[in-house]
Amino acid sequence: MTQTMRQISLRLSREVGRPASEVWAVVADYDNDPLWRAGVATMAPDPSGVVGVGTTTREVMRFAGQTYRNGGVVTSVDLGRAFTWRTTSGIDAEGGRSVEPVDARSCVFTFHVRIRPRSAERWFAPLLRWMLVRAIRADIRRLERLARD
Repeated sequence: MTQTMRQISLRLSREVGRPASEVWAVVADYDNDPLWRAGVATMAPDPSGVVGVGTTTREVMRFAGQTYRNGGVVTSVDLGRAFTWRTTSGIDAEGGRSVEPVDARSCVFTFHVRIRPRSAERWFAPLLRWMLVRAIRADIRRLERLARD
């Protein structure tokens, strides 16, 4: 995890006690994001379903007391394992999600993101980073519960 005044980079992983295919089915379908990512009010992928290169998103989320409206696009996909994305409007960010099998019954899920805060947000980068780490860790715990259900 790195951070400067110009960018915040995070990579958080957790072993999930579910098969990789089940976790992938949740994280690779943006329609599921409001179910496991706190603050995501709406996520509208086009097209719906499992991500593909070129899938676009319209996201509305609340974080740190603010509402953000972000457009995004999926930039690469390793089907069943990983994908990357970048924003096209709203915050300046890119990231990805990956699922690595540990055995037949568990996997490691990784969420990574790099955000470039704008203007006054740069002064709060250390606080934003801390808040993001807490939020993403909680999101991954919710993901594990969702994959179990």
